[in-house]
Amino acid sequence: MNLESITQFYKSHRGGINGALTGLVIAVAILLFGFFRILFVAICVGIGYYVGKKLSEDKDYIKNLLDRILPPGTYR
Repeated sequence: MNLESITQFYKSHRGGINGALTGLVIAVAILLFGFFRILFVAICVGIGYYVGKKLSEDKDYIKNLLDRILPPGTYR
């Protein structure tokens, strides 16, 4: 098989190939590190994604978040 036919095969089966590779990586990670460690990493990635998305939408997100969490006058 040449590179052109492999590229064409990937383009026509992109979803299945990416899904299978993602499943393989997750399965190997769970076998190597354990379910709860992988769950912890997934939760941290989700929180990081959420905060990063909010920060890109609103530049003062961290300041507003700290104002809501900390007592008045602590952050400023």
